[in-house]
Amino acid sequence: MARLLKRGDRVRYGPRRRQNKTAAVALVLAGLWAGLGAGMAAADPLRLLALGDSLTQGYGLPAGEGLVPQLQAWLRGQGLDVHVINAGVSGDTTAGGRARIDWALAEDPDAVMVALGGNDLLRGLPPAEARANLEAILATIDARGLPALIAGLPAPPNYGAGYKADFDAIWPELAAAHDAVLVENLLGPIAALPPETRAERGLMQADGIHPSARGVEKVVEALGPRVAELLARVPQRP
Repeated sequence: MARLLKRGDRVRYGPRRRQNKTAAVALVLAGLWAGLGAGMAAADPLRLLALGDSLTQGYGLPAGEGLVPQLQAWLRGQGLDVHVINAGVSGDTTAGGRARIDWALAEDPDAVMVALGGNDLLRGLPPAEARANLEAILATIDARGLPALIAGLPAPPNYGAGYKADFDAIWPELAAAHDAVLVENLLGPIAALPPETRAERGLMQADGIHPSARGVEKVVEALGPRVAELLARVPQRP
């Protein structure tokens, strides 16, 4: 990120590697097309529920430039008939997501992407609480027979080695336990760059916390193939 996060901060965590990814992306999309085939053209679009915080909601960005519309456009650009439902709430924690998962699922999605935990991190909440909340969310999704993707965010080193180890372990361990598609660091494509490069490319908003529209585009380039993998798990419609 553009600055180190400090434990206790209350700032809301809201809202092409081209050639070396081409083969992998093509394989994922080929599998999805083979599974859904011509039936997708005649059926209603697949419905993907994006449960998250302001990163999902599109904080600070014009309509059409947030994560949900850019992800939907990317998926449709790959020939996938998908409607992404924006269930992002700015400032939401994992506890907030747990409290609203049932009514969010009333949207009748075919798959669910869970991207929560940034606000738990910014508030220095215990990793065990975030784990329990995400566990409950995934269990609820499992009970509906829906495939899930879980996207996390790593704790910065200044939170302490123990806190970081406990927090960072949440996503891979829950993904394995629930057979969910894993994205360990939603903002990884931006975070991997030096701060000066992020600034030169205009990847962050002025708050240094939320991605700009260009930053979201970079996130979606990495996230899109993983979401395509998730959608490939949706049972073929009769």
